[in-house]
Amino acid sequence: MNVLFVHNNFPAQFRHVARALAAKPGVRVAAIGSSTARASSAVALVKYSLNDADVSATHPFARRFDLECRRAEEVLYALSSFAASNFVPDVIVAHCGWGETLPLRAIFPKSRLLVYCEFYYGRQGRDVGFDPEFPATGADGEVALHLKNAASLLALTECDGAIAPTRWQRSTFPAVFQDRIVVQHEGVDVGVVKPCSDASLSLPSGRILTRADEVLTFAARNLEPLRGYHSFMRALPWIMAARPNAEVLIIGGDGTSYGAPPPPGQTWQSIFWSEVAERVDTSRVHFLGHLAYRDYLRALQISSAHVYLTYPFVLSWSLIEAMSAGCVVVASDTAPVREVIEDGRNGLLVPFFEISGIADRVIAALADRERHSALGSNARQTVLDRFDLERICLPSMLALIQGKQAQPALAVRPHAEAV
Repeated sequence: MNVLFVHNNFPAQFRHVARALAAKPGVRVAAIGSSTARASSAVALVKYSLNDADVSATHPFARRFDLECRRAEEVLYALSSFAASNFVPDVIVAHCGWGETLPLRAIFPKSRLLVYCEFYYGRQGRDVGFDPEFPATGADGEVALHLKNAASLLALTECDGAIAPTRWQRSTFPAVFQDRIVVQHEGVDVGVVKPCSDASLSLPSGRILTRADEVLTFAARNLEPLRGYHSFMRALPWIMAARPNAEVLIIGGDGTSYGAPPPPGQTWQSIFWSEVAERVDTSRVHFLGHLAYRDYLRALQISSAHVYLTYPFVLSWSLIEAMSAGCVVVASDTAPVREVIEDGRNGLLVPFFEISGIADRVIAALADRERHSALGSNARQTVLDRFDLERICLPSMLALIQGKQAQPALAVRPHAEAV
């Protein structure tokens, strides 16, 4: 069996299943990704380069699709190299969001195509139109946002099956496709991401923190509004005044992963830090940047309370990992979070914009860690029951790829006559 993964940042969501497939006798695994992709020796990875392109002459509505077509062209060349080497995939698993699926049928019309459906952009109430501090940009902006879905829609019309990691993420796609998208999360390695009573973390200053310390954690790929960094920072003065011994660990970069970029020459990290820096004990606030994974896990393992905030958007791996590590999570009461956290049972929910509410719930969790410890235990159990990589998620994902689990048939499959 030959399996081809296509993801600009491979392995990304496919890292566990690609590794498992590569270890199976008789299975050959290949991948296509951009210059940032990486793979083990067991996966034949072909990288493509996407040079900066001047799209100023392209209509503003079509500029993203222009870039996606340029990416598709690079993927086409990579596909041709596989075809020339007589590697014909039985199954192709591809993320549908960046245009990489556009040439797949042209080169391998008989391969079974599964697309990974991460998110469908909406004009209101998701990553756009949710936060009044960052309003939508009018009708032009709404049209441009809607057109960001073009590649995903084209992929859905000709794939053989589709996968979404959560029910809410599936629900963002048009109703005509939703009952044809299987919900299957990638899973968490609960044997690695787990509570550890003797965990410790060394700060850049050399100070070592343990579970005996009062530690508040916040983590995001980048510190930006979409992941609630501004709400968290605005709650900090209240929290730190009430908890004079709390050490605050903030994990994440100062770039922009999602949403609008900051004003030129600034970062969201610095903008919102400058709002509160004069009202907090800065010696107890530690910006740790991007941590090595081992150190990131140690930060979660020593956490007394962990804050996770997000717009209605893609659910972060960091939330499931924090729950798996047994953290007491204070999270935004937004749709993707409600799918995994039940308020008062396995975490605490609070309105995204309610700064005093965020502060009050964090303060309560830090003030009585023993009473709140059951929330962390229940969070861990939720992950064991629903997101255990080896026992639940990986077997299901392998079954989908190997065709051992039925995929709902798509009504529109224009490639069928060519097969």
